[in-house]
Amino acid sequence: MTIPIDREDVARHPAIIQGGMGIGVSSWTLARAVSQLGQLGVVSGTAVDTILVRRLQDGDVGGHMRRAMEQFPISEVSQRVLRHFHVSGGRDRNTPYKMLPMYRQVVGLAREEVTILANFVEVWLAKDGHDGVVGINLLTKVQMPNLASLYGAMLANVDYVLMGAGIPREIPGALDALAKHQATRLKLDIDGPAEAAPAYLDFDPQAHWMPLGELKRPFFLPIISANSLAATLARKANGRVDGFIVEGPTAGGHNAPPRGETRLNGSGEPIYGERDVVDLEKMRELRLPFWLAGGTGSAHALRSAQLAGATGVQIGTLFAFCNESGLTPEFKREVLAGVLAGRVRIRTDPRASPTGYPFKVVEVEGMPRQDDHRERVCDLGYLRVAYRNGEGKVGYRCAAEPVDQFVAKGGDIAETIGRRCLCNSLAANVGFPQHRDQGDEPPLITSGDDVAALASVMRGRATYSAADVIEFLLSRELADVPAGNGHAVS
Repeated sequence: MTIPIDREDVARHPAIIQGGMGIGVSSWTLARAVSQLGQLGVVSGTAVDTILVRRLQDGDVGGHMRRAMEQFPISEVSQRVLRHFHVSGGRDRNTPYKMLPMYRQVVGLAREEVTILANFVEVWLAKDGHDGVVGINLLTKVQMPNLASLYGAMLANVDYVLMGAGIPREIPGALDALAKHQATRLKLDIDGPAEAAPAYLDFDPQAHWMPLGELKRPFFLPIISANSLAATLARKANGRVDGFIVEGPTAGGHNAPPRGETRLNGSGEPIYGERDVVDLEKMRELRLPFWLAGGTGSAHALRSAQLAGATGVQIGTLFAFCNESGLTPEFKREVLAGVLAGRVRIRTDPRASPTGYPFKVVEVEGMPRQDDHRERVCDLGYLRVAYRNGEGKVGYRCAAEPVDQFVAKGGDIAETIGRRCLCNSLAANVGFPQHRDQGDEPPLITSGDDVAALASVMRGRATYSAADVIEFLLSRELADVPAGNGHAVS
C-alpha cells in the first residue's frame, strides 16, 4: 500500500535543489542566484577554506570576501586571516599560493578558525540581500574539516545541510549540539585492525569564543543511492533526518559503486543494473520528503519525480556551466562549444578518484585535463584517509600521492594506478590552480550525463544563466516531453 506523503511538509521545501558541486563550482554567486529565484541554492563547503585564501591572494576581486569577513562574529580571526593572506592587487601569477596546513585528526585552533570563517563567508554571501533559502553540501568522506565547516555555515544561518559520499549517521546529533554551541565529536574512520580503540574528531565552539544565543538548526538531507540506507538513517541516526536526495549513477562527480560485484563495460566503465535502482515505494513509506538526482535535468523529469511522490529534483550539471557557476569562463566555453558540436563525452572512471568511488570525467578533444604525466604532489590533502601503522599510531595517506610515499605508509601499490589528484585539479577548474615549476596544475572537469541537455537550455545562445535553467525546468510546455536520460524509478 502506498503511504501518502505529508503535503504540508513537502510544500515548505523547494521543488528544485541546485546541486552542491565542489570544489567551488557551486559558489556563492550561483547559490545566491538560485535562491533568489525561489529554489534551494547550495554552496559547496568542500575545500572552501583553500578557495577563500586563494581568492584573497588574488586580490579579492570585487571585495566580496572582505565584505563578508567584516560580518564574521569573531573579528580577530578575520583580521588575522586578512593579514596573512590578502594581497592588494593580487599575487604575481607565477608565484605559488600560500598553503594552509593539511587537516589531521587534531589541528590547532587557528586552522579550525580558517575553516569556520570560510564556510561562514560562502553562506553569508549566498544569503546576502534576499530572504531565499540556502544550503551547504559537504562530503562525509572528507571527515576531518566537517564539524568546523558545519559550525561556520550555521553561524551564517544556513537553511539546509546536504551530505553524501558515505553514511552521515552522526551528523544530525552534531547539528543539534552545534546549534547550542556545544562540543561534539565524530568517530574517525581509520584503516587498520577493527579491534583497535576508536578515535574521534572533537570540536568545541567555545574553544574559539563565548557565543550568545542558540543558532538555527538547519534541515538535514543525506544523499543516498539505496532505499536501505535511507531507512537506516531515518531510524538509527543520532538525531532528526529531514529528507533525502536519491542520487542515481548518471549524476556528476562521485557515484556510488554498483551494488554487488563490479563489472566493467568495453570502455572500462562500471555497469549498473536493477540492484542499483532505488525503490521509490519504499522511499514513500518513510514519509519524509525526497528529491531525485541524476538524469533529472528536464521539466518532464521534474514532473515525473513529483508524480512518483518526490518533492522535486536536485540538478547539478545544468547549473555547472551557467554564467553564475564557479567554473572558469574558458572551461565553460570549451565544454558548451563541445556540446553543440557533439564532441563531449562523459566517462565514468572507476580509477580516477583516490576514494575508490567511480568518478565522472568530461572529455572534450583538445581541452587539457590531468593525466599520468602530472608529477604527483599531495599538498591539499582533503581526501587523505587515516590509517594505523605497525605501532598503532595514526597516519594519513592518499592513493593519489607519490607512489613511494603511499607504499611506505602501508598502501597497496595497485591502489595508486590511474588515480588523479582531485583536490588540485578541482581547484584548477574554478581558476585557482597551484603554480608549480612545471606550470599550473591541470584541470579535471566533472559532469553528469545530463550534459546533452545543455543545448536545449542554451537555445542557440553561446551562454546561459541560472534563471534560464529554472525556466527550462519549470516549463509547462516541456513537462510532457519525455526526458532523454530519465532517472530510474520503480
